[in-house]
Amino acid sequence: MLITIPQVLSADEVRQFREHLDAAQWLDGLATAGSVARNVKRNQQLDDTQEPAMGLGRYILQVLAQHPTFISAALPDKIYPPKFNRYSESETYGAHVDGALMQLPSSGQTIRTDLSATLFLAEPDEYEGGELSIQTQYGAHSVKLAAGDMVLYPSTSLHQVTPVRSGARVAAFFWIQSLVRDSCRRETLYELDSSVQALTSELGAAHPEVVNLSGVYHNLIRQWASPS
Repeated sequence: MLITIPQVLSADEVRQFREHLDAAQWLDGLATAGSVARNVKRNQQLDDTQEPAMGLGRYILQVLAQHPTFISAALPDKIYPPKFNRYSESETYGAHVDGALMQLPSSGQTIRTDLSATLFLAEPDEYEGGELSIQTQYGAHSVKLAAGDMVLYPSTSLHQVTPVRSGARVAAFFWIQSLVRDSCRRETLYELDSSVQALTSELGAAHPEVVNLSGVYHNLIRQWASPS
């Protein structure tokens, strides 16, 4: 399931991010590429152990910790701190699947990558090409969102960033270990929570059917969640 979350960052927040990112020193993305990725990865990244990447990454995590759609869709247990990449003309990242296990830089603790996230930080008209193409059971899905918008998708998905023909594509990206490992169960919980929220707005939180459905939601989480 692909979930688009609009306006994770406001226009003003994006502007402030870009002031830092446009002045930053970008490094060859091959420095962080694994043996397979080295054959298909052509981009630039920030050193995520230094500023401004660390501060901007913390800010994104603070925003997401209070974002109801993100919490409902991801049910996050652990989040790998955001990284930042840039694709300029002719740069691309060919088809690949993200690594299944990663070590958190702060603690060395291993997390399982259940969900991948891309937060767009350049407007679509700032660059040509550079779509995030995600393979789904219904075929390839092309994603190119407004600056400040984010897409969540299963880390098991084959995906790529198509070649940038002009301009520069700037984004943050990161991974989530969910409290609910199974993607079908996560999708069911997200749809159920969305229905609960819609009925709450229409009928009120105290309505018996809203209370009952909310109870079903929490009881399913009780059965399916596996906190680390």
